[in-house]
Amino acid sequence: MIDDPAITALSHFLDWNVLRSELVMSNLANIDTPGYRTRDIDFRQQLEQAGSNLEYASLTPAVRQVQGLIGRPDGNNVSLEREGLLLADTQLRFNAAVQLLRDRFKMLSSAIHEGSPS
Repeated sequence: MIDDPAITALSHFLDWNVLRSELVMSNLANIDTPGYRTRDIDFRQQLEQAGSNLEYASLTPAVRQVQGLIGRPDGNNVSLEREGLLLADTQLRFNAAVQLLRDRFKMLSSAIHEGSPS
């Protein structure tokens, strides 16, 4: 509809945040599952891989097991505190991206209306 690299990049960023929210919720749902290992995506790595071509970035970033977390005797390494912080961080990022999209659409709308005959 609108071929705008900024809108496309923000759309992908929102998709990544939705995926991360789903992963956090899955981690929390499995907090008592023996042997379950925490999963996440690495935003920084995804952005670095995308480089300046964010509009062509993958819609499904790589999901990986999180290394270095303290495991319990049953092999599960989900931390309620970590997941809670990630959920809050993801929500803040999502809200910021939505606001940037709103601003972008307002700018485009303003440009359209200023260019139309009175």
